[in-house]
Amino acid sequence: MVDERTSMSGFPLDPVYGPDHLDGFDAEAQLGEPGSYPFTRGIYPTMYRGRPWTMRQYAGMSTAAESNRRYKYLLEQGTTGLSVAFDLPTQMGYDSGAPLAAGEVGKVGVAIDTVEDIHALFDGIPLGEVSTSMTINAPASLLLLMYQIAGEEQGVEPAALRGTIQNDVLKEYIARGTYIYPPAPSLRIIADTFAYCAAHLPRFNTISISGYHMGEAGATPVQEIAFTLADAIAYVEAALDAGLDVDAFAPRLSFFFVARSTLLEEIAKFRAARRLWASIMRDRFGATDPKSQMLRFHTQTAGVQLTAQQPEVNLVRVTIQALAATLGGTQSLHTNSFDEALALPTEKSARLALRTQQVIAHETDLTATADPFAGSYAIESLTDRIEAEVRGYLERIDEMGGAVAAIEEGYQKSEIERAAYDLAKEIDAEERIVVGVNRYRTGEDPQPDLQRIDEQIRIDQVARTDRVKAARDQAAVDAALAEVRAAAQGSDNLLPPMHTALKARATLQEVCDVLREEYGSYIPRDVF
Repeated sequence: MVDERTSMSGFPLDPVYGPDHLDGFDAEAQLGEPGSYPFTRGIYPTMYRGRPWTMRQYAGMSTAAESNRRYKYLLEQGTTGLSVAFDLPTQMGYDSGAPLAAGEVGKVGVAIDTVEDIHALFDGIPLGEVSTSMTINAPASLLLLMYQIAGEEQGVEPAALRGTIQNDVLKEYIARGTYIYPPAPSLRIIADTFAYCAAHLPRFNTISISGYHMGEAGATPVQEIAFTLADAIAYVEAALDAGLDVDAFAPRLSFFFVARSTLLEEIAKFRAARRLWASIMRDRFGATDPKSQMLRFHTQTAGVQLTAQQPEVNLVRVTIQALAATLGGTQSLHTNSFDEALALPTEKSARLALRTQQVIAHETDLTATADPFAGSYAIESLTDRIEAEVRGYLERIDEMGGAVAAIEEGYQKSEIERAAYDLAKEIDAEERIVVGVNRYRTGEDPQPDLQRIDEQIRIDQVARTDRVKAARDQAAVDAALAEVRAAAQGSDNLLPPMHTALKARATLQEVCDVLREEYGSYIPRDVF
C-alpha cells in the first residue's frame, strides 16, 4: 500500500526531499539575509537573539474591573504586552443595555460602552508604558479613540501610545460576521484611521490584517495567506485612493495569523507570506521604505484544533503550535489555554499558556539563531509551493476585480467552506487523526475547573453606563454627534468629530448608530 500524505493545503508531501526539489531555486533572490529583502528569513537581522517575541495573552471577560485584575495578574506573571478581548455587543457596536446585547454582555470578552470603561479596564496600568493590542474591527476606530482619550486623561501624549487595533473588517464578511456597515464605507473609515494615526498616533499599528479567523473557519494555510494578502491589497488601494502616500502608512500595517499543529507547513507558510508581501509592496505599489515591505505579524495558536475531549492534551498541541509560530518568525504570540474548548481560561490555565512561551524563549536554543530551517530541502520546497499557490489565488481574485468584488460574489467564503468540509470528511474517515476524538479515546473526560460569567454583570454594566449618561453634558454630546453625521455625509476625516463625541461621553452605540443611519447595515447576499 502506498503511503500518500498531503499537506493541510492539499498538495502532496513527499517522503524524502532533496536537491531535485529545489531545481531553479535562487538562494540569493529567494532567501537573502534576515532583515533584508525579500525578508523570507525574517524581518530583523538577528530576530530573537536581541529579545524574544512579544508575549501577549489575549484576555477580557465580564466587567472592565474584572478584566483589569486579569491583566495585572498576567503582567505579574511576565507577559510583555496586553491583548484585549471585547464582548460580542461591543464588537457589533451596541451598548450593554441594547436588546440585542441580552445574554452576551461580558461573555466572550469585556463590555465597553464609554471611555469610563476604558479607564476601569486600565486602572493602575500606565498606558504610556505598555503595548496594547485590541481585537476589534467594525468599531475599531472608536475603541482606539477611547484608548487615546483615556491616555490623555492619564496625562499621556498620544504620540507615546503603542499598540495595535485589528481594524480588519473585510475578513468579517468572509469568515467571522462581526461587521456593521457595507464594505465601501467600512473602507472609508479604515482609510480615515490610517490618516488620523499617521498624524496623531504614530506608534500605533493601524490595522492587523487577519488570516487567523479564516483559518479558524476552515481555510487551508494557502487560503489563509492568499485571502489575507488580497484584503491587504484592498486596504492599501483604499488608502492610496484617499490620497495617502504608501510609505507614510504602510510601515504601520501588521498581520495576524494562526499557527496550526502541522509544524513544517506552518513554518513554510510564514516564510512564504513574508516573501510575497515584500514583492507586492515593492513591485505592485512602489514602496521604497524597507519597513513598508516588511510583513510584521502576530500569531495565535489554533483554537479550532483544541478539543473538549482530554483537554490536557491541548497543552501538547499548543506547544507544537507555538514552536511553529516562533520558528516561522512571528513578532508576537498568544498561546491558547488548554481549557478554551470548554470555557474562558482560568488564571491557572492562562499562566500555563504563558509559561509555554517562556520555556521556549528561555530554555531552548531557538532564539540563538535567525531562521534555523533555512536551506532545508523540505522547508524551502514547501515555501516555494505555498508561494506559487497563493499567487494563483491572488491572480484569480484580481481577475474578479479585487477582494471586495470577490467577497460580494461569495468567492472566499465558498472556498473556505469547501476546505472545511473536506477536512471534516477526512477526520470522520480517520484519514486525519485527532487524538482523543477519532483515535485513542478514553471514554468519559473529567472537566477541569472552568471560568463562569455571572448574568448579574449586565445589570451592573447597564447601571454604570446610565450613571455616565446622567452626569454628562447632553448638549455637548448632541452637538458632537451632529458633527459626526456631517463628516459621514461629506469627505472630512471621521475621527476628529468622533473623538470629540467620545470625550464628551457619548456611548459606543450612539456613535455607531449615527453611522448606521448614514451608511446602512451590511446584509450578506446569501441570507436570501
